[in-house]
Amino acid sequence: MRSPSRPLPRLLLLRRRCLSSAPHRDRRFLPLLRFAALAKELSDHRPRPGTPPPPTRPRSPHPYDYNRLMSAHAGTRDGAGADRALHLLDEMRALLRRRPDAACFTTVAAALSSASRPGAALAVLDAMAADGVAPDAAACTVLVGVYACRLRRFDAAYEVVRWMVANGVAPDVVTYSTLISGLCSAGQVAEALGVLDLMLEEGCQPNAHTYTPIVHAYCTGGRIHEAKRLLNTMIASGFAPSTATYNVLVEALCKVGAFEEVDALLEESTAKGWTPDVITYSSYMDGLCKAGRIDKSFALVDKMLSNGLQPSEVTLNILLDGVCRSSTAWAAKRLLECSAELGWDANVVNYNTVMRKLCDEHRWLSVVKLFTDMAKKGIAPNSWTFNIVVHSLCKLGRLHKALFLLRSKEFVATVITYNTLIRHLSISGEGNEVCLLLYQMIEGGIAPNDITYSLVIDCLCREEKFLVALCCFYQSLEDDFFPSAFLSIIRGLIVGGMLGQLHTLIGCVLGQGFIIEVYIYQELIKALCKNGYCQSVEMYKVCHILERMLRLR
Repeated sequence: MRSPSRPLPRLLLLRRRCLSSAPHRDRRFLPLLRFAALAKELSDHRPRPGTPPPPTRPRSPHPYDYNRLMSAHAGTRDGAGADRALHLLDEMRALLRRRPDAACFTTVAAALSSASRPGAALAVLDAMAADGVAPDAAACTVLVGVYACRLRRFDAAYEVVRWMVANGVAPDVVTYSTLISGLCSAGQVAEALGVLDLMLEEGCQPNAHTYTPIVHAYCTGGRIHEAKRLLNTMIASGFAPSTATYNVLVEALCKVGAFEEVDALLEESTAKGWTPDVITYSSYMDGLCKAGRIDKSFALVDKMLSNGLQPSEVTLNILLDGVCRSSTAWAAKRLLECSAELGWDANVVNYNTVMRKLCDEHRWLSVVKLFTDMAKKGIAPNSWTFNIVVHSLCKLGRLHKALFLLRSKEFVATVITYNTLIRHLSISGEGNEVCLLLYQMIEGGIAPNDITYSLVIDCLCREEKFLVALCCFYQSLEDDFFPSAFLSIIRGLIVGGMLGQLHTLIGCVLGQGFIIEVYIYQELIKALCKNGYCQSVEMYKVCHILERMLRLR
């Protein structure tokens, strides 16, 4: 008999807390206990100190030291590294009166491009030309990347390559691989293969980085057989695929449930000269968890550890997601609440995963309670957390609490957050609050999208505020032409009998050069017929509108 003074092991305490009130005590909860043990073990062995931030000043005003510091800032993950690198470049040009070299301009342009700021990257390269700094192959390659990968302006990318050849700046394997990557991301695989043939004709030998985007494009398009054939061609030609290349194939095979082929790839990895990494195993586990094979996923963790690989936070979260699938999100919620007792350092991603699963089970109140538990433990929420909590509060009918949360200083709002609130406020008939939210959104620097404008316009039209809705649509045209918002205002004006304003609106849209797709014409005709205009004395107005659309088109 156990002595009463002897403390119970933590896992047994967890079993009692997690399963004592469980409606069905069965094997579904065993993965929770296995996950808890693994989470504690990884937390105990994970190194605590992080990488120190880069210094703010270079050791000397020499371009070499400036470039090293720019590269360090560009490599940070806080989202502001590109701005700090750009500030250092501006400092060199304006304050120190020292001309940066090509490497400095290239580093900053590449950082801005990676931060999805192609316009700013082009401005840096323009400044490079204005300062009389001759571009080298690296600078030209960044420019090719901006045009091909960010802006999808392939004609401009080809023009840069032609300029390089004409001016003695030979395109290298990175230049061609960058162009191929951009083409593949746009789905132009045949064109990418043409670039591959071109670089071979020019005597530029491809590498794994050249082939990987093509393999990825094949896999994304469901052409796994062609991806495997390309891998075999690479090996036969002496170009060894990298681990990243195989990871793309592993992910694709997992999506179609071809786990036996994945096992074969892993078994043959040593013979084929590649080593599976954490991403390889994490992708495999993700596929297994989604297929309900949680036991095999835990076995892969053991294999990773035996191969000297430490599971990452992503790996752990994939397993947590699998645990939620195999048992219940409610039980996973209890696991998170016990995390401190287990010695497991649960993070915001873990909480988000369980909250999302609770939403799938319509346990909105449990989401709010778990968010409260998260705040008590001092775990900082991110935008995904807030989106989940706002959605849950709206489902509970607590719109004013969701609005209060939105206005808190800690809140990180996104367009998804605003769209969620606007949708539920619209359902509740609070049109004034919807307009206020749209104004706050724009003032806060968050760009509304097609869904936002469509929701707002639908709300205003339901409240018969047609002219306000029309002004809202005209405002959206300042950003872009949003088809869903256009359909919403068309339907609203037809319901409101405002065919004259509809006639003017169509002329404005077409007059600004926007293209109206065929399905919008079809929806327009359906709306007119549904509201009785095709059988009334106002049929001539309908014909006049359609005639103008066709004429201006």
